[in-house]
Amino acid sequence: MKYSLAAALLATSAIMAQAGPIRDACLSSSRAGGDRALCSCIQQAADKTLTKRDQRLAASLFRDPDSAQEIRRSDRRAHEVFWERYRSFGEVAEAVCS
Repeated sequence: MKYSLAAALLATSAIMAQAGPIRDACLSSSRAGGDRALCSCIQQAADKTLTKRDQRLAASLFRDPDSAQEIRRSDRRAHEVFWERYRSFGEVAEAVCS
């Protein structure tokens, strides 16, 4: 019984570690089709390449893809730096999660 409880706690913590704004946005996106494994993988790529603030902004792009063009075309240095990290995130996610 103790072993089963410990295994359940470990599994739960692993699932909770995969939760995040990117995963949540991915799951609600029609493009991912609710694929939990894919969305968790994408969240892991985000955890490796984006700050928490970047992740919140990137998650908003899942919900409103048109705003991505606004950020991409923006002259603000913060948007330029974000876009560089966002592109790296996309490359990592594509390589690892495909």
